[in-house]
Amino acid sequence: MTSIPSPNGTCHLAQTKVSSYFGCNTFNDRAMKEKLPKDVYKAFRNAHRTGEPLSPEVARSVAHAMKEWAMEKGATHFTHWFLPMTGATAEKHDAFITWDEPGSVIERFSGSQLIRGEPDASSFPSGGLRATFEARGYTAWDPASPAFIIEGPGGKTLCIPTAFVGYHGEALDHKVPLLRSMDAVNRAALAALAHFGGTASRVAAQCGAEQEYFLVDHNLAQKRPDLLFASRSLQGARPPKGQELEDHYFGSIKDRVLGFMQEVEVECFKVGIPAKTRHNEVAPNQFEIAPIYEPANLASDHNQLLMEILKRVAEKHGLMCLLHEKPFAGVNGSGKHVNWSLATDGGQNLLEPGRTPEQNLQFLFFLAATLKAIHRHGGLLRAAIASAGNDHRLGANEAPPAIMSVFLGRQLSCVLDAIERGDVADASEQRILDFGLASLPQLEKDATDRNRTSPFAFTGNKFEFRAVGSSQPIAFPLTVINAAVAEALDWLTSQLEHEIATGKETAAAVLAVVRKAVTETKCIRFEGNGYAEEWKVEAEGRGLPHARDAVAALHIFEEATAKEVFTRTGIFTPEEYDSRIHIRHEQYQKALSIEAQVLREMAETLVLPALLEDLRLRADTLVKLGAAGIDVPEALKNALKGQTLLVGEAQEHLVALKAAMVRAESVDDLHACTKAYGTTVKQAQEALRELLDQAEKDCAAYLWPMPVYRELLAPLI
Repeated sequence: MTSIPSPNGTCHLAQTKVSSYFGCNTFNDRAMKEKLPKDVYKAFRNAHRTGEPLSPEVARSVAHAMKEWAMEKGATHFTHWFLPMTGATAEKHDAFITWDEPGSVIERFSGSQLIRGEPDASSFPSGGLRATFEARGYTAWDPASPAFIIEGPGGKTLCIPTAFVGYHGEALDHKVPLLRSMDAVNRAALAALAHFGGTASRVAAQCGAEQEYFLVDHNLAQKRPDLLFASRSLQGARPPKGQELEDHYFGSIKDRVLGFMQEVEVECFKVGIPAKTRHNEVAPNQFEIAPIYEPANLASDHNQLLMEILKRVAEKHGLMCLLHEKPFAGVNGSGKHVNWSLATDGGQNLLEPGRTPEQNLQFLFFLAATLKAIHRHGGLLRAAIASAGNDHRLGANEAPPAIMSVFLGRQLSCVLDAIERGDVADASEQRILDFGLASLPQLEKDATDRNRTSPFAFTGNKFEFRAVGSSQPIAFPLTVINAAVAEALDWLTSQLEHEIATGKETAAAVLAVVRKAVTETKCIRFEGNGYAEEWKVEAEGRGLPHARDAVAALHIFEEATAKEVFTRTGIFTPEEYDSRIHIRHEQYQKALSIEAQVLREMAETLVLPALLEDLRLRADTLVKLGAAGIDVPEALKNALKGQTLLVGEAQEHLVALKAAMVRAESVDDLHACTKAYGTTVKQAQEALRELLDQAEKDCAAYLWPMPVYRELLAPLI
């Protein structure tokens, strides 16, 4: 087997025969079956399948086997790995040691240490659920997500995925609500399947989250305070060449980037992340990695872990990985395409239409439920992905618009239109693509085309939610989709049972319920160009919500229907839901406050001094030319005068930005503070940037204090 050399000289497994080492650093089912006694393994599997808690005896046995396995792999420490509402992962490392007798230690890891940890709950965002002086919180082992080993520079650590709750059991993370939403959609789906003769014992939401990101040279990035502290460039003139030629998308991958990608994939494979696809994205130095689909809770954990791997491996290759939604103005930003579907424990995809979807009543029922969910809670889905970073890309010609609509494609649209009319649907059509060349094969077309401007598009056997930001955890958008679909399934099932109670046969009852849902939700179906100005007008006429920015989107959380969809199903308590609203406002405010502070500092200490020095040198030169008896052309004088006025205007806008920041910081009301940052501070920041970007174009390159776009976006070779 060949190996991949990394910059520090170490070698890694090659990408040949991935199956030989996939999951080698996870305490997965194969490892448990090998390490656990048969009765313990059986008890663990039964508990995992039924959702019942493990007995203390089984927990102790699993903990011992996990410790032995980890130590055989070279692990010296363990940590409860969890997902607080910071958007990042959290961990506290403990060594596998305890006192044996005075002066000596032994390696020990107990069942109680496996099941429960105790981080400081007061130091993470809680939205008022925990006061600063109320510090106790718990991490609880999540057996559904396999423990894994992370290899550090001086040793290895066993990471145990956990949920994070407060002293009274209140959810303080993204995982607990996601797991609750999966239970809700499971219950609703099983109740619906009972009317179709289904034998499934469990239905799980499935997910595959495509991850976009940028890479820049690490040494250059270190000289940019905005990239270091705000994760995006807050100032920068566009380079002569960006993505105009459309030559980066799917282009050949440069060796430096390919070496990074290969090491990322190896690290992914070792911890069980099923990375499948890699390619160049649209913008210069923008790339994508995409996994195979898996249960939504596991996909969420893996996406969080993937982001950490991307950043860690990038540093080893002399690169910086930027996960911000819009690191560079003037080129495409980054997102996550969250592909979602429902599948039974027997492997049946409930959103698989088959070759004749018009005859697949079960598929039509679940499709109608999804349409119903987006129709009722499209605004909430928009709010779920609202952030300061995502505001820069939603609606531009690079991401879906902020209007939530659904794309189904010609075939399914014809089926639903026929059902609405009461006609016999016939979706059978020619699906063979003939190139007319004997040297090329005929291809079978998919049931739908792709619509890249649709935020929620059906793509053959799943829906693709394209509006999620690249830095955002996918857990909350998944929670919203699951909750909304669970509510819709409950409603459709109750309608179906009512129809059956009137004496209708099941098939006729299903069609009646589907017809009603299809008719009611027709306004959210849109097959056209989501970027067109005409669509905004049409969408408003259809009554679709259009939250243009995060300030508007966050108000949607306050609506009674939004809160009810979570509290009715037990996904959130009222207090937990209110805490999320508070946290989203705070995170938005803090993101814009940090950006404004960084830009202020850059302008005052780096950019304006460089511009003034440039003006001084130019003015001195003109004076010296005049003293030497050389006539100075008016064009040069006018250019200097224009630059001087521009720099003066920039100074005025800097003062305005500082004043806007002071006013926003003095606002006590949560919502008013969000509005202040999202309007006056943001507008003052954008106005200052526009002037600084313009001034950069005229400044002597050797005086400019930071790497510029043409350097940051140059090919990584």
